[in-house]
Amino acid sequence: MTPKIFKRSDGRKNDEMRQISAKVGVVESADGSAMWQQGDTIAVAVVRGPRKMHPQHQQDPTTGKLRCTYSMASFSVTERIRPGMSRRATEISKIIEWALSPVLMLENFPNMVVDVYVTITQADAGTRCAGINAAALALAHAGIPMRNIVSSVALGKLDKTIVVDLTKDEEDYKEGEGSTDIPITITPKGEITHIQLDGKITGEELKQAIELAKKASKEIYEIQKKALKEIGGEK
Repeated sequence: MTPKIFKRSDGRKNDEMRQISAKVGVVESADGSAMWQQGDTIAVAVVRGPRKMHPQHQQDPTTGKLRCTYSMASFSVTERIRPGMSRRATEISKIIEWALSPVLMLENFPNMVVDVYVTITQADAGTRCAGINAAALALAHAGIPMRNIVSSVALGKLDKTIVVDLTKDEEDYKEGEGSTDIPITITPKGEITHIQLDGKITGEELKQAIELAKKASKEIYEIQKKALKEIGGEK
């Protein structure tokens, strides 16, 4: 189905993402690291591990574990951010774990943990998706065995129109039926590892959103591959 034409404030087409840049190996002391910028949103991911899981009672002799920590730098937005882990940061940390875990071969690391730290240094919507993309690159850079990489993109419905890669202004859209947020994470094979839905949407609109997400994820995947090739691939 051809998306309905909707006039976006920045002039993009409904299926057009913001400009993207990515870089791997941005933190020398880390086992793996990456930066992902999409429009004015910037995420930096750092990987530590695999290393022994502590506390010891959380160790699993059959597999390793992924532990993600998401945070927003105090200067990432204009309003003041209270220090420490908020409920939202805790929730997004778990979402990043769920999006990444299906493609990681953690069974190779019994009793171990892989820690991923995602920091948003500049925010203009789509921060969890930018964080997932940065984390996927950082894990590949760290040499963590992966069945596949994942690519994440935020879709949205503005009134009655499905669009790709919302800005903060679009997230706050209030006209008509308002806005609906639909972040989706997909493998290159089209397997969805994460999908959320905040707002109202029909079954047909959700199908359209998933098709647009698959198209966008292919573009993201190519950018991820290019970033890894530029540093020589995995360690």
